[in-house]
Amino acid sequence: MPRHPRPSVFLHLLFASTLIGSLQLCSTSFAEETSTDSTSWITLFDGSSLDAWREYNHDEVTTGWRVEDGALTCISRKEQGDKARGEDLITREKFSAFELELEFKVTPKANSGVMFHVVETDKPPYYTGPEIQIQDHVGGHDGQKSGWLYQLYPSEVDSIKPVGEWNHLRVMITPEKCQIELNGVLYSEFVKGSDDWDARVAKSKFGKWKGFGEADNGHICLQDHNDEVSYRNIRVRRL
Repeated sequence: MPRHPRPSVFLHLLFASTLIGSLQLCSTSFAEETSTDSTSWITLFDGSSLDAWREYNHDEVTTGWRVEDGALTCISRKEQGDKARGEDLITREKFSAFELELEFKVTPKANSGVMFHVVETDKPPYYTGPEIQIQDHVGGHDGQKSGWLYQLYPSEVDSIKPVGEWNHLRVMITPEKCQIELNGVLYSEFVKGSDDWDARVAKSKFGKWKGFGEADNGHICLQDHNDEVSYRNIRVRRL
C-alpha cells in the first residue's frame, strides 16, 4: 500500500490558527451585537421598582397604583373609595423618537390608556398626549377599542385577548413613521403632524384643544381611569 506524505506541522498550526481566529471574530461580533441590543433598551418597570415613574404633576409615585405579582396595577375607584382621585403615572424621563413595548391585561368593563409626548399642564395628560386606548372590548362602555389611537386612527383588525389574559403592545414613534401593534398585529401606521394627521385631529374633539399632539418630545403616561388594569414588562428604547 502506498504511503501518503504526512501534512507538515506548519500546515497544522496554520489551520488551527485560522480556525481560532474565525471563532474569535464570530464571538466578538455576536457579543457586540448582543451588547448593543441589550443596552439600547431602558427598563421602565421590571416587576418591582417604580423608580422610572412619578405621578403627573407630582414628584413622587402615586398611591393609586400597587405592585403585585410582578405587575403594576391601577387600583379601582371602587377599591380606593373616597381617596380615589385619578392618578396618572408618567415616566420621569421624556422621549422623542422611541420604541415602546409592554404587556397589559384588563378586568371586566375596565378602561385605561397609554399616552406619549405628554406635556405637564394644569389639564389632564390627554390634553397634550395622544392616547392608545386600553379597555375591555366586551363590557367596556367606550366605542374606541384597545390598540386604537383614540379618535384618530382606528383599526379594522382585532387581535385583543379575553379579559384577564395578557396582551402585548408595541408602539414606535418617529418623525418619519409611527406604528401601533397589538399582539403582533399591525393596527395603524401614520405620520404625526402630517396633513392626514392634522385633518383627523381637526375632526376629533381634540381639534379645539390647544397644544394637543403638537409636542415632539414628552412623557409616556399610563392612565388611571378609575378601573383595575395591570401592566408589566415595560421597556423603551430611543430611536
